[in-house]
Amino acid sequence: IATQVLAEQACHIEIDLLKEPTGKQDQYIAAFGGLICMEFKPGAEVQVTPLHISSETLNDLQDNLLMFFTGYSRSASDVLKDQKVRTEDEDAGMIENLNFTKELGRSIGRALEAGKINDYARLMNEHWQYKKKRSHGISNDQINQWYDMALANGASGGKLIGAGGGGFLLFYTHDRKRLRHTMEQHGLVEVRFNFDHEGSKVMVSD
Repeated sequence: IATQVLAEQACHIEIDLLKEPTGKQDQYIAAFGGLICMEFKPGAEVQVTPLHISSETLNDLQDNLLMFFTGYSRSASDVLKDQKVRTEDEDAGMIENLNFTKELGRSIGRALEAGKINDYARLMNEHWQYKKKRSHGISNDQINQWYDMALANGASGGKLIGAGGGGFLLFYTHDRKRLRHTMEQHGLVEVRFNFDHEGSKVMVSD
């Protein structure tokens, strides 16, 4: 099955059949894998372009991106419903935020392709500050405290993964030992991960 077809089937199930208030980015990255740029065109078309990132930059990211579980579980639907309604109502603040986030995404892609990791970390932080403004449910006082604590103890930038409200905090750091120690002292569990460059695969077939 073609990768794009698989991604669209997943979108159809989640968006059309289950009526979840979500976008297409998660389904596409799961299908394609790797580090990619996704452009969401009018008419629901999604254009996928692989980022051309050097082995040195990939290794740097793999070594220095650390992820921690917040201990909070949340319903992504609850967080996304408000954003969906405000977007469809063409709320000026939401539209401005989304347009700025789109440009941030392009800047992040350029920084990674150029191997400018410090710029990437700075843009991660900028993205998180704008993401928090979209809905009151995206963050909370405890998550904000953990985030600020990480920046004060070795992290150069970071964000909360997913819709928000809980889940996992991801940070880029040049001081892994200090950041790990600080976060573990405050009860956050590190979750190790590796990049997947193959995407979804058929495990069993007739």
